[in-house]
Amino acid sequence: MAKVRKDPNEMSFLDHLEELRWHLIRSTVAIVIIGIAAFLMKDFIFDTVIFGPKKMSFPTYRLFCDIATRLGLNSAFCADELPFTIQNRTMAGQFSAHIWTSIWAGFIVGFPYVLYEMWKFISPGLYENERKNSRGFILVASLLFFMGVLFGYYVVAPLSINFLGTYQVSKEVSNEIDIASFISTVRASVIACGLMFELPIIIYFLTRVGLVTPEFLKKYRKIALVIVLIVSAVITPPDVASQIIVSIPVLVLYQVSIYISGIVLKRDAKKAKTNAESRR
Repeated sequence: MAKVRKDPNEMSFLDHLEELRWHLIRSTVAIVIIGIAAFLMKDFIFDTVIFGPKKMSFPTYRLFCDIATRLGLNSAFCADELPFTIQNRTMAGQFSAHIWTSIWAGFIVGFPYVLYEMWKFISPGLYENERKNSRGFILVASLLFFMGVLFGYYVVAPLSINFLGTYQVSKEVSNEIDIASFISTVRASVIACGLMFELPIIIYFLTRVGLVTPEFLKKYRKIALVIVLIVSAVITPPDVASQIIVSIPVLVLYQVSIYISGIVLKRDAKKAKTNAESRR
């Protein structure tokens, strides 16, 4: 028998929990299925994707090398190879890395479906006009997330790996990086940037519920700048150039968020005015 969806207005707290449970189960199943596919594509996931930023043929390194060459500068990005090796130091290290990397790949690729399930849970509690105004939410949020993922993979991850992998406190110490540490660097860069790029979506909903206004965002712009720099310092190597590269798109997104917040308030004011005139 097909499960009948109850009216949100008539659902108890336990009914909402039950509804949420099934959305989470379906999201988890989707992540696991995609993760299994990623598990079977081991060579591509690891040799091409994960270990891509370790190779000096990586597009980011070639780009920075070309720029340095045209400026007549010497650059570490023009080296033949990065001076470190990746090692496994535990018995189950490689197998664990394979499993967890597959799961995270399932989450990244399945992110639009996870959003879809969460939206199906939230949307019944919204008014009809709110649902109409939120059309395209999954598409926009997914595009922003994947843009962040690409930025993290092609900019943040290689800059972090190049800096940290070549850094030495002494020539007596060689860099032999554990596989879990290397993968976590790539993963953190990708996931963090993917979530950071969701800033306009977050501001949109905060504006809709009345917690944020354009004036508020403008007033605390300097504080936001400091927060962005701190976050950039956490997910990038500790050098000014990398932090600036990461900060620029986030600051652009912050400005876009101010613009979006203003549009939301103007639309709400226009609707309120129209409703007031219709009641006269």
